[in-house]
Amino acid sequence: MSARLAVDIGGTFTDLALERDGQRWTAKTLTTPQAPEEGVLVGTQQILAAAGMAPADIALVIHGTTLATNALIERKGARTALLTTEGFRDVIALANEARYDQYDLNIDLPQPLVPRRWRLTVPERLDNEGKVLLPLDEAAVRTQIEVMRAEGIEALAIGFLHAFVNPVHEQRAAAIAREMWPGLPISLSAEVSPEMREWERFSTTVANAYVQPMMARYLGRLETGLREAGLGCPLFLMLSGGGLTTVETAARFPIRLVESGPAGGAIFSAHVSKERGLEKVLSFDMGGTTAKVCLIDHYAPQASRTFEVARVGRFKKGSGLPLRIPVIEMVEIGAGGGSIAQVDSLGRITVGPESAGAMPGPACYGRGGTKPAVTDANLALGRYEPELFAGGAMKLQVAPALAALGAHVGGKLGLGPEMAGLGVVEMVDENMANAARVHAIESGKGFGGRAIIAFGGGGPVHGYRVAEKIGVTRVLVPSGAGVGSAIGFLRAPVAYEVVKSLYQRFGTFDVAAVNGLLAAMSAEAYGVVAHGAPGAPVRENRIAYMRYVGQGHEIAVVLPARALTVADVAAVRAAYDAEYTRFYDRPVPGSDVEILSFAVTVATEVPDVAAAADVADAAAPAPIRVQQVRDTRTGAVAAWSVYDRGEMARGARVAGPCIVSEDETSTLVGPGWSCRVDALGYLELTQEAR
Repeated sequence: MSARLAVDIGGTFTDLALERDGQRWTAKTLTTPQAPEEGVLVGTQQILAAAGMAPADIALVIHGTTLATNALIERKGARTALLTTEGFRDVIALANEARYDQYDLNIDLPQPLVPRRWRLTVPERLDNEGKVLLPLDEAAVRTQIEVMRAEGIEALAIGFLHAFVNPVHEQRAAAIAREMWPGLPISLSAEVSPEMREWERFSTTVANAYVQPMMARYLGRLETGLREAGLGCPLFLMLSGGGLTTVETAARFPIRLVESGPAGGAIFSAHVSKERGLEKVLSFDMGGTTAKVCLIDHYAPQASRTFEVARVGRFKKGSGLPLRIPVIEMVEIGAGGGSIAQVDSLGRITVGPESAGAMPGPACYGRGGTKPAVTDANLALGRYEPELFAGGAMKLQVAPALAALGAHVGGKLGLGPEMAGLGVVEMVDENMANAARVHAIESGKGFGGRAIIAFGGGGPVHGYRVAEKIGVTRVLVPSGAGVGSAIGFLRAPVAYEVVKSLYQRFGTFDVAAVNGLLAAMSAEAYGVVAHGAPGAPVRENRIAYMRYVGQGHEIAVVLPARALTVADVAAVRAAYDAEYTRFYDRPVPGSDVEILSFAVTVATEVPDVAAAADVADAAAPAPIRVQQVRDTRTGAVAAWSVYDRGEMARGARVAGPCIVSEDETSTLVGPGWSCRVDALGYLELTQEAR
């Protein structure tokens, strides 16, 4: 097998995973925020040296990043203009006029990425079937392009009413803009998000344009840097929906990368669940900046067509900017190792979403940080050995951590630094447990029979306590957990999803029109995948998003991956009724069903994975040291044995409280828990019955 390298840029660390011939090497480096490609190139050199490989040995590089997400959250994208239909200038400001908290008199709503002065209109109009009611005023387009030049615009989003049915006016306006202004990045709503609902469509198109120049520059620098370092292999990007795509497609639709790193983590968990034969798991990924939780059923993460970024209200739907893109559905909160703790005006400990990042980082990094972070709290509780953090590559400093905890948390509450650290850790654990509860409730699911798969630098540290809080008694920590998202990239297929709207009712279902649309969508998706993985075997999935007439939300129903027949129509309608009943307990008899949009996904085949067999018990190794650790549930300090994960044979079991240490993370086994190494070398934590 050829060697493949995966790189995941997070807010604090850049994770790398390299595989060849069944062997794997991993590495972590600090992210370089001002030039992220530098951290990638440094980490690449380190991992190649560790594996004894040359750059030319790498056949493929797979990359995921949070850069697009961060640009949207921090409002650090391009100066973007929106060209839209006359009379619809304020669509992205009016939104859907909903209030995510109807009782908040001082509600803070998300502000559009494009200020009103850069939202420009031109006369044109199509009807809901795509017929031209008012031709595009080309002279007005030219006038508005000149206004954009005078305003110093750096990117253009074009969104016309009903362009998802007929893109002719958007395409002509783009042609005029390119003629007058060669090189201007342009995003068309008919290409970025060709679905009905103009607010979501315009918002997604604007967001794509907003991050496009930055992402195109970054990807160009990264490609150049890799090539100069001797890696002339193809570079693939991880998509938010769980597939891989080419640099060209990623640069054109960078908005599809907003959740690329977390998506890799969900794929990693899904692969591990299949290896262990666990049909129901909760993926728990805690990194340096954020924590992500995702429900996985039947070895597949939940998927969604909608996503919100930069939420103003925590856990509150409708408080962010809506994006209509294929995503793996998960909850992401600002709860990572670098999340900053403080005391609010009511005397409560709060953690995140502000993060210390990589520079200056938590106070214990010794890089000038003075505010306490979750890593400082864990260090104050004795959970980390200061000299061996990150495999000894980074030495932590206890005194600054205690000083920061005392000054910003303990001093305001009358607590010593250690007890302040306990409060910080308990609060961040409760935040993550609450995120998991919210995700389960919104999905109509529970935690019964589930195991937690914990990974990321902080997941194994906090996993057992989060499990206690949500009532889960089994936690799995896979090999390479510290860089789980990067490993997930190596498991992802080359894939592409096309979504388009075509309004249909089952009472008047047009089989020919639907088949024509699906065939065109399939050809588009096949073309993208064939460009990225020529000759690879592929599979195709088709989905229709439908609802009872008059309702406001759709349900996804799987369609046959072939041309539909008249006989299929009744079967699809019956499938909708069954799916609706699963969600809401009973169907709505006598009501017609309408289809709003269709989705076609083409992906390369993923090799089957057989569930691993059990392994016989083996003797546990002797502990390598003992640490004084404060238990967050009781507050008591006790001696916890520390074991080297590399010395634990398959079948070995150790009893908690203890710590299983490795270079990239540590697994905490709390009181009342035990840890056993399974046949794959994964750590399985089990809580004893109380």
